[in-house]
Amino acid sequence: MNTKERIDKIVTENKVVLFMKGNPSFPQCGFSARAVAILQEIGTPFQTVDVLEDHEIREGIKEYGNWPTIPQLYVNKQLVGGSDIMMEMYQEGELQDLLQKKNEI
Repeated sequence: MNTKERIDKIVTENKVVLFMKGNPSFPQCGFSARAVAILQEIGTPFQTVDVLEDHEIREGIKEYGNWPTIPQLYVNKQLVGGSDIMMEMYQEGELQDLLQKKNEI
């Protein structure tokens, strides 16, 4: 299975996935910490992938979503964005709406 297929499998099997540096208990960068805090505040269940543990995933996810930075949030196989976009959407209430609708698709 190549890297793209591995990423496809992850985003297909999990409705909400955060590709991040570290894990929710011990984020390895401020942006990842902020992304986790936002998702925890909303209270939606989510999976994480620690890109520091897998170099192929770390590089592959940048190509997969055509997004150069990490963290990256995927909801229903669609790239939402990184922590800045997540924060903007959270402040506007858009992220909460998106996450509440995730099970309707």
